[in-house]
Amino acid sequence: MHAHPDDESLTTGATMARYAAEGVEVTLVTCTLGEEGEIIPPALEQLGSWAADQLGGYRSGELAAARAALGGPRQHYLGGIGRWRDSGMAGTPAAAHPRAFTGGSAAEQAEQLAMVLDEVRPQVVVTYDASGGYGHPDHIRAHEITMAAAGAAGSVRRIFHTAAPARATEGGLAALRAAGDLPFRLPDEGELPTVPDELAGTAIAAKGHLEAKVAALRAHATQVTVLDERRCFALSNGIAQPLLDAEYFVLAHGPAEGAENDLFGGLDA
Repeated sequence: MHAHPDDESLTTGATMARYAAEGVEVTLVTCTLGEEGEIIPPALEQLGSWAADQLGGYRSGELAAARAALGGPRQHYLGGIGRWRDSGMAGTPAAAHPRAFTGGSAAEQAEQLAMVLDEVRPQVVVTYDASGGYGHPDHIRAHEITMAAAGAAGSVRRIFHTAAPARATEGGLAALRAAGDLPFRLPDEGELPTVPDELAGTAIAAKGHLEAKVAALRAHATQVTVLDERRCFALSNGIAQPLLDAEYFVLAHGPAEGAENDLFGGLDA
């Protein structure tokens, strides 16, 4: 369950690719088209909401390419494509748009997600923590409605929150500092959002699936610049973030036994 196109690849790309390759039925729910995103390539700048306002449609194409790179998971837009619009960051005019995701009814949105869960009947659901990972209002709303809908879904055995543990993140950044000569700015200490290591108790190894994640990130060219040979990427803010050897999760609901390295570990088939 993700707020915008590209979120799925940034935080769960290798995980989705792994389970798709293993034959698990993977379904992606995307809440908005990311209409308010900043645009990296100058040639595409006029797609923005401040100009032609066509970025959402363009990003839906990027998402389709990213999904193909990740093994072709099923995909739903919450409430149908274009029903909810990117709300932008807190305090921006985008939040007042009539279709803004955060301006809509959380109860209605939870019901829309519940309809998907009733159809798919997942054992495991993944979304963000209560902070939305980094405080974006759409991520926070995605967390709220996921916890409401998934918590009431009879098939759901576990709910995970995406996480960046402090030690692994710092290790990745240390490697980037040692390599030097990056076209991106390295973040200041504590600038990237992380969680204490002990909270992120589930690690899904990216080995064998990092190439798929990188290809998916490259598909989101309006939002992400990737240097796979340097094991890093940057968003429009130009801050380097490491490509880690694993994707990490906090178990928010369900049995912990067997979940250390497998979202489904210990669950009955």
